[in-house]
Amino acid sequence: MPTNFTVVPVEDTEGDSNSAAAAGDSKPISLGNIFEKEDDEDNLEGLHSGDDSQRESSPFISSDDDRYQYDGKNMALFEEEMDRNPMVSSLLSKLANYTNLTQGVREHEEDEYEDGVRRVTVMVNQMGTFIGVYLPCMQNILGVILFLRLTWIVGTAGILGSFAIVSMCCICTLLTAISMSAIATNGVVPAGGAYYMISRSLGPEFGGAVGLCFYLGTTFAGSMYILGTIEILLTYIVPTATLFEAQSKESEGVAMLNNMRVYGTCCLLLMALVVFVGVKYVNKLALVFLACVVLSIMATYAGVIKTVIEPPEFNVCLLGNRSLKNEKFETCAKMEIVKNNTVTTKLWTLFCDSDYPNATCDEYFHLNNLTEIQAVPGLLSGVIKDNLWGDYGPAHMLIEKKKQFSVPAQDMSNDINKPYVFNDIATYFTLLVGIYFPSVTGIMAGSNRSGDLRDAQRSIPIGTIMAILTTSFIYISFVVMFGACIEGVVLRDKFGDSVKKNPVIGILAWPSPSVIVIGSFFSCCGAGLQSLTGAPRLLQAIARDGIIPFLEIFGHGKSNGEPTWALLLTVGICEIGILIASVDAVAPILSMFFLMCYLFVNLACAVQTLLRTPNWRPRFKFYHWTLSFLGMSLCLSLMFISSWYYALVAMMIASCIYKYIEYRGAVKEWGDGIRGLSLNAARYALIRLEEAPPHTKNWRPQLLVLCKLNSDLMVKHPRLLSFTTQLKAGKGLTIVCSVLEGTYMTRGNDAKTGEQNLKAAMAAERTKGFSHVVVASNLRDGFSLLIQSAGLGGMKHNAVLMAWPAGWTEARDSSARRNFIETVRETTEAHQALLVAKNIDHFPGNQERLKEGTIDVWWIVHDGGMLMLLPFLISQHKVWRKCKMRIFTVAQMDDNSIQMKKDLQMFLYHLRLDAVVEVVEMHDSDISAFTYEKTLVMEQRSQMLKQMQLSRTEREREAQLIHDRNTASHSAMNDKVSGATPDRVHMTWTKDKLVNERNKHREGMGVKDMFNMKPEWENLNQTNVRRMHTAVKLNEVVVKKSKNSQLVLLNMPGPPKNKKGDENYMEFLEVLMEGLDRVLLVRGGGMEVITIYS
Repeated sequence: MPTNFTVVPVEDTEGDSNSAAAAGDSKPISLGNIFEKEDDEDNLEGLHSGDDSQRESSPFISSDDDRYQYDGKNMALFEEEMDRNPMVSSLLSKLANYTNLTQGVREHEEDEYEDGVRRVTVMVNQMGTFIGVYLPCMQNILGVILFLRLTWIVGTAGILGSFAIVSMCCICTLLTAISMSAIATNGVVPAGGAYYMISRSLGPEFGGAVGLCFYLGTTFAGSMYILGTIEILLTYIVPTATLFEAQSKESEGVAMLNNMRVYGTCCLLLMALVVFVGVKYVNKLALVFLACVVLSIMATYAGVIKTVIEPPEFNVCLLGNRSLKNEKFETCAKMEIVKNNTVTTKLWTLFCDSDYPNATCDEYFHLNNLTEIQAVPGLLSGVIKDNLWGDYGPAHMLIEKKKQFSVPAQDMSNDINKPYVFNDIATYFTLLVGIYFPSVTGIMAGSNRSGDLRDAQRSIPIGTIMAILTTSFIYISFVVMFGACIEGVVLRDKFGDSVKKNPVIGILAWPSPSVIVIGSFFSCCGAGLQSLTGAPRLLQAIARDGIIPFLEIFGHGKSNGEPTWALLLTVGICEIGILIASVDAVAPILSMFFLMCYLFVNLACAVQTLLRTPNWRPRFKFYHWTLSFLGMSLCLSLMFISSWYYALVAMMIASCIYKYIEYRGAVKEWGDGIRGLSLNAARYALIRLEEAPPHTKNWRPQLLVLCKLNSDLMVKHPRLLSFTTQLKAGKGLTIVCSVLEGTYMTRGNDAKTGEQNLKAAMAAERTKGFSHVVVASNLRDGFSLLIQSAGLGGMKHNAVLMAWPAGWTEARDSSARRNFIETVRETTEAHQALLVAKNIDHFPGNQERLKEGTIDVWWIVHDGGMLMLLPFLISQHKVWRKCKMRIFTVAQMDDNSIQMKKDLQMFLYHLRLDAVVEVVEMHDSDISAFTYEKTLVMEQRSQMLKQMQLSRTEREREAQLIHDRNTASHSAMNDKVSGATPDRVHMTWTKDKLVNERNKHREGMGVKDMFNMKPEWENLNQTNVRRMHTAVKLNEVVVKKSKNSQLVLLNMPGPPKNKKGDENYMEFLEVLMEGLDRVLLVRGGGMEVITIYS
């Protein structure tokens, strides 16, 4: 009952040492201020819906932005941290005032303001263990199966078989309750019950999948209870109310199903209307429905005790050993004496063509006598021996008393039209498990009400486990009592046809079968209403969590929180179960969903226990991971025992929901156990990976992608990430990194922004991997740091991917060139492969499809097989899939090119690679004048840069002047370059430009002999001349063969050991790639990465 507190402003006294003013706050504080934030709309909605994004991100239950001003001297040391870390006294105050309300059930009263006084209504939780947990669990567990099917299960499976079924199911729920108690006592469990526990323990994917399965199970449970209600109504209360009448014996089943569908739909709509009008009416009737269940159980126990004194006067008529339906006759005899005359009975007319003694009768009726036996012999009759073992059979099998004598008939074709009692469905052990299991569900009722309990962490374990033990005792005792008191043919009579259409449990009850009929009817009605009340709220909790986008509409409802849209969907799904129209067919369906839910509750407890996470501190101590694992195994076994195809369908539904949430659902971080399991598995795998170096067969490119960010901290070359995705057919590690210049103190926010932009670019290009942005004093140190330390343990990169510094020749300083060359040196020193992509912006995106073309590999030197492996990996991606692979190798004068081609073809065959092989012959030739002039220009520029000893500002200005002059006009060069000033040197040289310059020289100076240049050529470094000659000749061959190819892969020559030649190294590479569009320079890491062995 709500308690009203009237809160009035109170002035703080000067001498009150315990007041807030003693802490330095001069403002008056009242209870209204404490509750001010709790009445906030967002906070209230978070408590109800489960969408606790703000609360989940904080280690505490709530946070308050209205903080006290700590001006006192006692806390001066911490005054700068008060905006982030609250005082302990403030935190404890918020914890004490925290309340958790059940979603949608309680209507919140608005604050009233009268005369400036604020009135706050505080809902005090008063429910204890008995009322809040024990009775709701009892009501949900005891239900339709107990009254309508348990006697039939005992008769069909026998006492021993039924005991096994009941024991398995009860042990399963008991172990699940132990796991659930551990989870429920490890913190506060808001509305949503099992869904909340599983989602917060195993993550949103598992939580959403299992939560929807639990929702479907609860919805189909409503269908089963409604069908049970209609079955009681049409079979035992008003049998004449049927709308569809059977025209023959064969059509009786179809007519009954149609009646169930019509009445079930009407009952469903009526119950939905009651739930829509107000849940409070359902809650008020709950105690009445529970009283009906308890009264029926007490009547059954009383009836068992009475059988010891005086068995009930219910008899069964047997023809031979066959049980007969006795609703159409009173006397179990062929003849009877009426007024001293022997006449035939009504039973005679059912088997004969007339009521005369000389009529033609059924053969079996003629050969066998009629016997009348007690339906309930009693507890001391010894009938328990006959009922120990099961009696399974196919559909339409006659129910017979095995030890009774009978004479078989030759013709049994007409038996279906006689008043025998038949099996309506085929019976077998696994079917009975599926039908019985719904009778032990309902153990989550207590955890769903955790917000209404006075002490949830104490009440949930005690109440739930006591309810399971109580109901288990009731079920097991009923199994024994039914088998010890009731005749076997009556137990196997599902609908009580042989006892004048009374429920079989009813003939055992005292004082009358009507007690069971009425009690079971209201019990089923109440259970159906509870299901239609609980299922929409569960769906609303899932929808408000936001993990499944298409369910968002079902998170809305009426102004008081009633889930209107969720109720409509629940009614629609429930109608599907109604249309099935059979309790026996619906029960295994909901068994699957409940078993899957219980399985994951056990899994959640086992995972949390084994991981030993610091936050796993349940107050319930009587649990162990082995019990949870046993419960999980038992749930999985029962799923496939009950119905293997339903189990597969349920698992498929859960898997589809899981994958949907994984790809389309909202990202939630709830500190779930699966994440902890992933961390443990990753730690174990990393430790194992470091135990031994990777074998060649397991080698795959683990890429460190060096990405450049522009001034806006956006990725400068997104196609570098596209190419990374296309290269990752090897499924290896990808680390995308970038470096910012500065200090982390000043650029920490820029680093975080850059990392977010990297992640966004990776998501756009579908690059799976990790991103990292570091801040260093300069780019060189940053790249060096990443190359040395990126990765963890055995998951370290073995290859570096970067873009070619295209503007290095036009840069005002040499930092780009130096950074690139030092990166090449460091990767070589670290034994890591290096991939350099030229014109990376011209590479195809992930959405493009190359219709044709080739990927050309120029294999100059052996580098461990990188050049062979990379085109294979690239061609696995759909962008490059239609491109053919060609491999070129260069033959010298003394090589046998024909034999080289054969050997290379055989090598590729053993490598299982499909490629066209071509051997290109490069004959020794004289070094051309073009090569000499190219080398001359290269050395001139190098010399110029070395001799410039100006300040940084002057050097930049001078370089800009040189660039401007060369761009404005191409002036003639002087004869002696040694005397050339820096402003006369061209910064870039290409073959066409050199030819143009030469022609201008000749026009300006007249006819000049080319041999006049030779003295200058002779002064050149011959090593540079030879290297330039190689680059020029190789470039000519590559351009000739691969100018139109989609991608060219080239061996990347290493930088000179002497750093004085760094400037020349870049020129060599430029000449080597000149005239080609997409080029990938490849430098191996010194390790074999491909093998011919399996």
